Amino acid sequence: MQQRIPDATIRRLPAYLRWLSTCNLERVTSGILGQATGFSSEQIRKDLAYFGAFGTRGVGYDVKALRQEILRILQLDRGVRAVVVGAGHLGTALVRYVGQSRQRDLEIVAVVDNDSDIIGTTIGHVSVEPIEKLEQLVEEYDIGMAVLTLPASAAVEIAERLANAGVHAFLNFAPVPVCTKRFDVFVQQIDLTLEMQALSYFVQARQPHPIP
Repeated sequence: MQQRIPDATIRRLPAYLRWLSTCNLERVTSGILGQATGFSSEQIRKDLAYFGAFGTRGVGYDVKALRQEILRILQLDRGVRAVVVGAGHLGTALVRYVGQSRQRDLEIVAVVDNDSDIIGTTIGHVSVEPIEKLEQLVEEYDIGMAVLTLPASAAVEIAERLANAGVHAFLNFAPVPVCTKRFDVFVQQIDLTLEMQALSYFVQARQPHPIP
């Protein structure tokens, strides 16, 4: 029986990958990697151990080899293509950010919207297509990931269409759960309002308390 990998472990791997992609060392220990990414050396060793033995005790990890292994684990070595649904301010910003980062392992290849004033315009190097072409674009570009930056009223239906077309991973900025009954789909929910409300605790926690 295959061991289940914790979701938290998968979420930490990109942080390791980002630092490994920018460091100029040939070898690195879990301690150095931990200091650079903010995680403990024990946590890093535990995370990597789920996928095999990549390091040598007392010597550490070969940076280039570990980077390639993490790319493989995340399936980024083959490249992942994504569609952004919703070409408003948030969708536009995300497309431009990913395009400017020049990521070769993750590419936004399509943007769709239902606004006739936006359809046909270009964001970066990607043309905005009508929502009616959604399934066609998924098949044409072999899209495996979708980013939803559209109103809650449309998110559930659009996500189902994408899942039926073969998309299995979603980054959902709409304030409503999607694909709740699809066990073959993974959804990462991002609610910016909830995140900011939670952060407000730390704003108050750092305020000096008045002396009674």
